[in-house]
Amino acid sequence: MSPFTAISAPPHTLTDALAGRTLPLMALIDHIKRCNAFDPSRYLPFTIAGHPIGAVTRDFAAKLAAFPEVFVTEGAAVRLRDELATPEARTAAVEDVLEHMREAGSAPKKKGELYRVVEHWGDGPLMLIDRAAVPVFGIRAFGVHLNGFVRRNGAIRLWIAQRAADRVIEPGKLDNMVAGGQPAGLDLRENLIKESAEEAGIASDMAQKAVPVGVLGYCMDSEWGLKPDTLFVYDLEVPADFTPRNTDGEVSAFRLMEASDILDLLRNGQSFKFNVPLVLIDFFIRHGLLSPDTEPQYLDLVRGVRAGL
Repeated sequence: MSPFTAISAPPHTLTDALAGRTLPLMALIDHIKRCNAFDPSRYLPFTIAGHPIGAVTRDFAAKLAAFPEVFVTEGAAVRLRDELATPEARTAAVEDVLEHMREAGSAPKKKGELYRVVEHWGDGPLMLIDRAAVPVFGIRAFGVHLNGFVRRNGAIRLWIAQRAADRVIEPGKLDNMVAGGQPAGLDLRENLIKESAEEAGIASDMAQKAVPVGVLGYCMDSEWGLKPDTLFVYDLEVPADFTPRNTDGEVSAFRLMEASDILDLLRNGQSFKFNVPLVLIDFFIRHGLLSPDTEPQYLDLVRGVRAGL
């Protein structure tokens, strides 16, 4: 797939986003292309104890060669030393390298949230790594996304969040009602309940009613490396009198939006955080709001939202 290159400025408010419909129409598939745009020739495989875990850029591999007690960089791949035989030893050794590289400006600033490093979902972790460093090693990251919706007069509306202006990733862009990465130490449901409370003020008993509806995936280039991400998607039909309320400062506003307005925004540029269109397209397909009779690229959309799995 070719990268999508047209860039639109993030809306300053949800009203601005709805008003900004003067951009050239784009195909829904372009959002999927954007999330699956990467150059394989940039990367070398990264393995741990024989497990294919990720990929590092050739430039970053050259920098890892300065730490031969941790990484083997000979040949056409990068691997951790076999002497690092336990998850604890690997975690400590890689973090020590990353700390040196952060001081040199060659690794992203630490986020202080650990992710599990696995070959397949459900495996025991080979190690833990700070969230910010996951794309540096091209490690698969996992996350949860929650579609909060209301049925009113036979129509479906979705609660859409606007990301706070101080977010490191895509500030000011529109987002799902709830979304977050999957940290070590929590299962998916526990994380969904935590994120729902923090991002939208959803009580635990309401969050428990969220229905798991599928898994989406993509793989793309990013500032620090490869992002092969997997999103576990949930739907939650909320009461008509419910209004989400952010508690952690990550969201500046919420708006209950008609599906037609959301589709207009998707066809008019990049108002949404880069991966959110995949979740919304999947929602519209599952709820019959996109049809094979009216959407010429329907099959490509169905396949595309899972292209990176």
